Amino acid sequence: MFFFLSKALWLFVHPLNLAIFALFGALGLASFGRRKAAFLLTLGAALLLGSAAWTTLGDLLLEPLESRFARPDPPPAHVDGIILLGGALEGNVNHVRGGYEMNGGGDRFVEVTALARRYPDAPIVVSGGLDTVLRDTEGDADTAPRLFAALGIPRERLRLENRSRNTAENALFAKELIKPTPDQTWILVTSAYHMPRAVGLFRKAGFPVVPWPADYRTAGNEGFDILRDNETDALGKTVGALHEWIGLIAYWLTGKIDEPLPGPGPTASMPPAGPN
Repeated sequence: MFFFLSKALWLFVHPLNLAIFALFGALGLASFGRRKAAFLLTLGAALLLGSAAWTTLGDLLLEPLESRFARPDPPPAHVDGIILLGGALEGNVNHVRGGYEMNGGGDRFVEVTALARRYPDAPIVVSGGLDTVLRDTEGDADTAPRLFAALGIPRERLRLENRSRNTAENALFAKELIKPTPDQTWILVTSAYHMPRAVGLFRKAGFPVVPWPADYRTAGNEGFDILRDNETDALGKTVGALHEWIGLIAYWLTGKIDEPLPGPGPTASMPPAGPN
């Protein structure tokens, strides 16, 4: 139920959809002679879209999320496995074409490939099923073997979890698949802005992990500016940031995470550091 409610909520609070709804509402109000209310709704839609596409609002919202966790420095000498969260592949395209097209989060797979070479004995767990309601698509766990084979990682190193539809299920089903013990060290790879929510959910599931953020969208020194980025990228950052902040609040209010913005804290037991 939570999965479907979250999809429905995001349909209405997505900035672009919200602006469209406001404009339709303004047209309706204007048709009934409510010109002042129609003007205010139109102005609100314009301010929303202008802020999202013409300013660095998205960067300012993403930066504190991306800076919340850092990669361990130095990295551990030994890990028992690497967990990759889905959401980095174009499932609807790959479902039809049979390839392994990546979206903006594709750096996750690049980083896991680098980690696979750093830790050649560590298994790789790919957690990600179908996260859509209406479209025919393919989960990351189903596509991953084709991509990793092309990158030279053998199928026998992969452990696939293709039931999860959101991050909460990623944590629960990955733990069910792996059955980790307290003395083990598991690295978690996901986009940097998504890491606080992911770590909070893995902690709630009783599965402490070592965060290894990837797919950074900001430089970490953002300030407010106008027309610094192209409109498409700026809008995409704003949408992604709002989605993540709303997700954090919703997961906290429903008790799925213990704090609204999880930060550095308990992690998996760490063996002695290895060479950089």
